[in-house]
Amino acid sequence: MGLLSLLIFLPLLAVALTLVLPNKINGTFKYIALGTSLLQLILAGFLYANYQPSTAAFNDVAAYQYVEQLPWIRMDLGSLGKLEIDYFLGVDGFSLPLLLLSSLVMLMAVGASWNVEKSRKGYFSLLMLLNTAVMGIFCALDFFLFYVFYEVMLLPLYFLIGIWGGARREYAAIKFFIYTLFGSVFMLLIIVGLYFSVQNPQTGAHTFNMLHMMNPANYVDGAFFGFLDNVNEVFGIPARMIGFIVLFIAFAIKVPIVPLHTWLPDAHVEAPTPISIILAGILLKIGGYGIIRICLGIFPDAAADANWWLGLIGIVSILYGAFNALAQTDLKRLIAYSSVSHMGFVLLGIASMTAEGISGAVFQMLSHGFLSAALFFLVGVLYDRVHDRYIYNFRGLATLMPKYTAYVAIAFFASLGLPGFSAFIGEAFVIIGTFNAESMATGIPRWMAIFGSLGILLSAAYFLWTLQRMFFGQTRLRGGEEWAVSLKDLSVREQIILFPTLALALILGIMPALVFSVLNDSVLSLLNLINPYL
Repeated sequence: MGLLSLLIFLPLLAVALTLVLPNKINGTFKYIALGTSLLQLILAGFLYANYQPSTAAFNDVAAYQYVEQLPWIRMDLGSLGKLEIDYFLGVDGFSLPLLLLSSLVMLMAVGASWNVEKSRKGYFSLLMLLNTAVMGIFCALDFFLFYVFYEVMLLPLYFLIGIWGGARREYAAIKFFIYTLFGSVFMLLIIVGLYFSVQNPQTGAHTFNMLHMMNPANYVDGAFFGFLDNVNEVFGIPARMIGFIVLFIAFAIKVPIVPLHTWLPDAHVEAPTPISIILAGILLKIGGYGIIRICLGIFPDAAADANWWLGLIGIVSILYGAFNALAQTDLKRLIAYSSVSHMGFVLLGIASMTAEGISGAVFQMLSHGFLSAALFFLVGVLYDRVHDRYIYNFRGLATLMPKYTAYVAIAFFASLGLPGFSAFIGEAFVIIGTFNAESMATGIPRWMAIFGSLGILLSAAYFLWTLQRMFFGQTRLRGGEEWAVSLKDLSVREQIILFPTLALALILGIMPALVFSVLNDSVLSLLNLINPYL
């Protein structure tokens, strides 16, 4: 078994072990999940430390490392040709940092699940199944395999929200499931169209291999649904543009962009704290990763034509999310809307089609991943103590919880893009890339960079206003003396969970080369694929 397979399927061993153990020792389930997640983090760190960047083309297998490729399904379909599906894994500068992020966030989620009492066997089994699906998504280079992991991810999330969530958990779970499934169903149609349009140049069989789909030479004449070129049209729109739009919408639901974001606040508010951590830290990054790997990689021509609209959607998401965050009175909902705003920077950076912009977008995904996980964990700490998140029910918390206040303040300052922290690097590179895009004729005007900068200003406004309202001034609590007794400061376990995320925000803010050195060659190889169409 290769290292990537071990990374992906190690949690399945934990699921099997958890399911066979009797319920009377359910206290051991969390230790199994903790040990598994810790091993994953160590393995992901080893892969990251030993990664050697490659200058090979984005659609060349030489650009990927730790590659595993085995024949999986082979069928002769008669007049429809031969079917070829591979178990094909590999990582590059885009996927490897996200694997490391996912392993860290999963470990945080397990730590945040320490006090779960309800049906521990089912809870930790579903959590580890979700872990497998997420890791598989970032490693898969066969579109069929990617889709399998993508769909498997839905099931545990649906039950984790629907069973262990808040008062309106069923509504939030169904809304999340329907939104995601809507994108997935149409994604499947495009996958089928691509399959019938692409052949393996060695065997002549139709294939789901993503790297073959990225190479125009592998498209056959008379391709189904007109994916061969832009001559064929559907409702007057070039067929390749249709394919790009459908896949973009599927991944944009995950990002999420406005107006496909409405599932996110409900899911976050009703989900238990560990699942909110996973939603913000990992799930939203799957959307950004899918746009980069699949939408830009397979449809670079359509992406080049549509990038102005992508930039506009990014700007709308930045400003809409920020203004909504300013209006919130529920702390968890405020952070949920701030995620919409911050992920808008990711889309804006991708749309710039510049090395700075795309590098900044990926850096922003990483930074937002662990910082949003920390923020949702901090909200969960407060809710676990008094079961309330209403901002105006708290005042002067700094007196009662000085350690908690310090962690919240650092997380807020890091998230709003203060220089010295990772979010500043990501957002600054996105703004620089967007500003430079006009002079590089990518079609993105400089006014988008200006409006993007307003999002940074607004994030400072809602984070600092929240800090002032809840933590400073004379102590006043809706629950009175009972709340004052319950609001104990951070425990050692909670500090152990939080400290690595804030330390990482500072380390990457000072030494961004830790990410850029891995990412740079992959960004340049992707731009080489797109530049002929700009």
